[in-house]
Amino acid sequence: MPQAAPFSRRRLVIDSATESCSVALYEDDALIAGECLMLGRGHAERLVPMIAALPDKGCAATILVDSGPGSFTGIRVGLAAARALALAWNAQVLGYQSLELVAAMARAQQGGPAPQPVDVVMTGGHGEWFFRPFDAAGRPTAPLASLSPDLALARLTAPLVAGSQAAACAAARPDEHAPVQACPLWPDARSAHLLDSSALTDGAAPAYGRAPDARLPGGALPA
Repeated sequence: MPQAAPFSRRRLVIDSATESCSVALYEDDALIAGECLMLGRGHAERLVPMIAALPDKGCAATILVDSGPGSFTGIRVGLAAARALALAWNAQVLGYQSLELVAAMARAQQGGPAPQPVDVVMTGGHGEWFFRPFDAAGRPTAPLASLSPDLALARLTAPLVAGSQAAACAAARPDEHAPVQACPLWPDARSAHLLDSSALTDGAAPAYGRAPDARLPGGALPA
């Protein structure tokens, strides 16, 4: 069984929370190797082979994993892989949220002399969108929300909107508002170096972004 000790400065990043599926291996902040695929479905079948294809089979002392929000199945697939590898390698698991990575990616792609605020809008469940605004420094300015498209559109205030629903937001923005710049993006493990350390959480608890759909007999929600 491989051990993480020889690669103490290495970080494996796993991202399978959304339609995309990506992995990356870093030495400090330098990307060694990575891959990103737009799958939609099938993350469980593709994720482990993608990790195994990395140098040293992705072995690292720290594993970063996208904890959501996103697809319930995709989040669970990523967390299960991270926890299993951490147990095998005696590695630490840290989590980050998908919308924070998308915000960081959008800020990195901006032109102009100064960063701008960005609203991140991603596909949610049951026709809703995940929404969270970020200031010019990349800090979230409101809690994560799962909203109907109309409510999400009503909350747009930033000149830049990023995420899987960015193009839809730009096209549907009411005429009385100033036009926004759309930056269609999905989280990509190969961009994890853009995350601030404050965005990382110990233990990688899932962030589903909305209440569970399953109900116990009698209509009660599970704990």
